[in-house]
Amino acid sequence: MLDVQSVSKLEASPQGDVVAAVRTLAARELSSLVNTIDVDGHYPEAQMRAFGRLGAYAQHLPGYSPSVDLVTAIQAMAAAGEHCLSTSFCMWCQDALGWYIYASDNQHLRTTIGPQIASGAVLGGTALSNPMKSLFGIEPMRLKGRRGDGGYIVKGLLPYVSNLGADHYFGAIFEVEEGGKTRNVMAVIPCAAAGVTLADNAKFTALDGTRTFAVQMRDVVVPEEWVLADPVDPFIKRIRAGFILLQAGMAFGLIRDCLRLIEQCKGPLGHVNKYLDVQAEPLAEQLAGMEAEVARLAATPFEDDLGYWRAVIEARLAAGDASVAAAHAAMLHCGARGYVAGAAAQRRLREAYFVAIVTPATKQLRKMLADMAH
Repeated sequence: MLDVQSVSKLEASPQGDVVAAVRTLAARELSSLVNTIDVDGHYPEAQMRAFGRLGAYAQHLPGYSPSVDLVTAIQAMAAAGEHCLSTSFCMWCQDALGWYIYASDNQHLRTTIGPQIASGAVLGGTALSNPMKSLFGIEPMRLKGRRGDGGYIVKGLLPYVSNLGADHYFGAIFEVEEGGKTRNVMAVIPCAAAGVTLADNAKFTALDGTRTFAVQMRDVVVPEEWVLADPVDPFIKRIRAGFILLQAGMAFGLIRDCLRLIEQCKGPLGHVNKYLDVQAEPLAEQLAGMEAEVARLAATPFEDDLGYWRAVIEARLAAGDASVAAAHAAMLHCGARGYVAGAAAQRRLREAYFVAIVTPATKQLRKMLADMAH
């Protein structure tokens, strides 16, 4: 069970201690839960809330934290991801929701649910998979809104939104048509709002413990006090680099564990594993280089220079590619012992593909780079 007393002693940790505290708690709590999360779809809610009490979701929030410290948020996520990518991904969802709120001018959200999201007392998701594809010409916007009393009336279906529950929140973008013109509006929606239905329709190859639901919205009333940006385009440019850079935490944690698996095999299998093309040393060097580049980019997340944005996309693409490559290498190094049910190597390989397909996926990132070249 979660040791709340020991967690509470660390609540006031300065930024430098947040990652260490998350790593300690993850080692104690997540290591024994990983297979339950993976096989049974267990949602690690207690651990998610505990990470929030340690400050994992607060360091990067403009106006809430003393500095916009994305690196601490990324490394805290990575510390959990060394054990479990489902938990790491849920942490990213939480980080992204807080990022939306504190990067906005919405004082109501910043002073009401904002601090609760920063502390993990309230949990939630991002719901920007469809909009991020829509904004780059890949698919249509699934949510439609119209003016109503004091806000908007929204309807539509989002097929996959993660880190949700009856008392959770999510960010959403919906399309509004007025005066013959269309624009997009972004808001934060409570899962408990009238007209919101969560449906558990899919079982995934991995990350089934992330509370991923189809979200049906039937004439949901969205008051102005929930609106983050109207219109959304300038706001997307403000949040997009942080949204993407934060995802690096998932990759870094997974790759570190793949390196651990490779190192574990050196004793019993090193005599034959030395013939494999990919070894731990170049993977570790690649990881160090990616971490340095992400830290460099994370220092200025609101930069609007096109060259900076291209570098963010390239860094995210590299993280997805490296995750799959590292997990593939770990599987080959472990051999049959990594191929049995419950083995870490086969789970890591399944999880690694998620890093490459979660929005923005590898193919979308490559499209974005190609579009920028024209």
